[in-house]
Amino acid sequence: MPIDFRVAQVAASQHVGGSDYGMQVVTYEMLVQEEKNRQVAAAAFTGLAAAGNAYSASQAGYGHYTTPGGRTGTFHSPTAAAIAQSNATAQNEAMIAATIETGQRNMAVIEQSVIKDNTFMPGEWYGGQLHLAPPVTPDGGGTKTYQIVISIGPDRHVIEIVQGPTGA
Repeated sequence: MPIDFRVAQVAASQHVGGSDYGMQVVTYEMLVQEEKNRQVAAAAFTGLAAAGNAYSASQAGYGHYTTPGGRTGTFHSPTAAAIAQSNATAQNEAMIAATIETGQRNMAVIEQSVIKDNTFMPGEWYGGQLHLAPPVTPDGGGTKTYQIVISIGPDRHVIEIVQGPTGA
């Protein structure tokens, strides 16, 4: 008989100095949305950088000179301008490709590694990362105890973790 696992059935808390602090379970959907937001910001910054590159390249090839006799003037080198624009185009394409590749790689990691809602068949196992948002607790540097409660069907699994100061 299949058993349903729901991330919403996971509860986590931290116990510090006699007080309990709830910890939010970060769902797959929340992580995907966070990555999408990061990708939008990265695309905007990449676009600004590409625009800056393109503008700089459009100004390339122009220069000023002063002769030994004191005369001044300006010049334009179409060859220097073409080289600068070609370099800027290549740099922009590489920047955009790297931004897209990073976003796709991050989404793939989330898809493959983060625990999601699932239905298990008898004898089947399931594993992955469970993300928890840290609680806002006083930083006393003392021992902290974490408790994660996972309910799957009628079973309740309690995981306790103790974190103490380094060298204790």
